[in-house]
Formats: sequence, structure tokens, C-alpha cells
Amino acid sequence: MSTPSLPESVRANIEAYFKDLGANEPANMHDMLLRTVEKPLLEVVLGRCQGNQSRAAQWLGLNRNTLRKKLQEHGLLD
Repeated sequence: MSTPSLPESVRANIEAYFKDLGANEPANMHDMLLRTVEKPLLEVVLGRCQGNQSRAAQWLGLNRNTLRKKLQEHGLLD
């Protein structure tokens, strides 16, 4: 059995989220999903770059200042 692709995993989790909601309607899903995915993405990339923010910013396709702002927003800076 092959490992699901990232889009397949995201799709399955969104489907599970709707199932868990039952009859309730979601709100602000776009922002919720982006914030939910962004923090672990930053953590993993920064870890793979051994804390080198310049390299992490390059890997992410972000300006280093933008990366620092996102790290601050997620409480990932010392």
C-alpha cells in the first residue's frame, strides 16, 4: 500500500472534519486551515534547516523578514 500524497491526506482530513461537524456549519475554514498547516510547516522546515532562517526562507520561497513575522505569529521565536 502506498503512502497517500499530501493533497490526498489534506482532502481526507477535510472530509473527516466535515464528518465530525455533523449538522453544524463551518466558519472561517480558509484561515483555520492555513494557520493549522502553516505552523507545522514552519517547524519542520526550520528543523530541517537546523534553525537557519535564511535557508528556511529560501526553501519556503519567502522573504526572510516575512518568515520571521510568521515565526513570531506562531510563537516559534525565542
